[in-house]
Amino acid sequence: MPFFYGWVVVALTFCVNVTAAGTRSAATLLISPLQAEFGWSRAAVSGPGGLNLLLFGMGAPAAGWLVDRYGVRRVVMVALAVVTAGLVGTAVIRQWWQLLLFWGLLVGFGTSATPVLAAAVANRWFVKHRGVTLGLLTNGNAAGQMIFLPLLTSVIVVTGWRGSMFFMAAVAFGLMTLVSLWMRDEPAHVGLEPYGREESAASGAVRSEPAVSATPIRDAFHSPTFWLLSSGFFVCGLTANGLIGLHLIPHVVEDLGIGMVVASLIVGVMGGISFVGTLGAGWLVDRIDPRKVLALAYFLRGCSLFLLPFVDTVPGLVLFATVYGIDWYATGPSTVAIAADTFGRRAAASIFGWIFLAHQLGATLAGYGAGVVYDVFGEYQYAFLAGATMAILAAALVMQISPRAPRLAPVSSAA
Repeated sequence: MPFFYGWVVVALTFCVNVTAAGTRSAATLLISPLQAEFGWSRAAVSGPGGLNLLLFGMGAPAAGWLVDRYGVRRVVMVALAVVTAGLVGTAVIRQWWQLLLFWGLLVGFGTSATPVLAAAVANRWFVKHRGVTLGLLTNGNAAGQMIFLPLLTSVIVVTGWRGSMFFMAAVAFGLMTLVSLWMRDEPAHVGLEPYGREESAASGAVRSEPAVSATPIRDAFHSPTFWLLSSGFFVCGLTANGLIGLHLIPHVVEDLGIGMVVASLIVGVMGGISFVGTLGAGWLVDRIDPRKVLALAYFLRGCSLFLLPFVDTVPGLVLFATVYGIDWYATGPSTVAIAADTFGRRAAASIFGWIFLAHQLGATLAGYGAGVVYDVFGEYQYAFLAGATMAILAAALVMQISPRAPRLAPVSSAA
């Protein structure tokens, strides 16, 4: 079989996700240096980080609509340009409102295009191996943190936190060139069919779809599946990007007295384990009920967060990182697969954008709320235990999704 160009698109999309995740991961490294330089409180520093997470989610529905309408290539190029501008601006801040503007607003909106890319690319370019592709692209988030957290830590040690912002801006700008040269929006643009379509059609494995292949969001809002997925993803964002993504390193460094380099390596362990866990989740999605894969991911996350308040040594943190890493991004492939199967592959990016908004609302709540909890109680334990409880509840919640949820057609079409 000749080389399938879709793998080039997957590689570029993976690099975009890695860069965006690496950019967002810098927030946890900025907390202590910003407090030291400007004297801001933990809650004050967490505020722009929380706004970044909120806008990262709020922009996702618009990004999904733009991707479905104008294609991945143009949307990604504009997003990378905005991220580059935001990073350069962050590097030269002198006042709190500037951090809010450049990091909270520009970087938050710029990176908001990336959550929907996996849904768009996997569902447009692949019929066969769709779950594995979703797992690979979702892993860009873990890989970004695994690669850039130790790297940015080293840059901060050598050049200061401002140098790390200029470094990430250069990476984002360079990636724009690669996207402009090689990214393509559809298989048809290079004379191809989606990978595995003919083979799946011959074996009868392709699910028949109604004439209209995309469910409008107003119709998806009437589906219990949409709200159950959104509720679960709210908890996912709360326990991942907001709680652990923003506050784990400050907890390890300041509360446990462990060095930042070691703390970054612990997050790297989480990323490495997550790479295996998320690919495994994608592989399972191609073979078993994705609801079960999703529920297992939430259950494991809850177990790991119950463990975190009671570990205070490096071996204990490595154990936490291993259990948490297995499910860190493993919720993505199954959530996207259920959404695409229910609402149609052509609507996957736009509808997943709305589901992802719930994810970031949870992340925003935890990102700011955990900072407040720390300021009030002087520790994160209550925040970790609350997150653990919610993750266990999310596991039960997603199992309420109908195992045979019908493919929805637009109301007007059905009428």
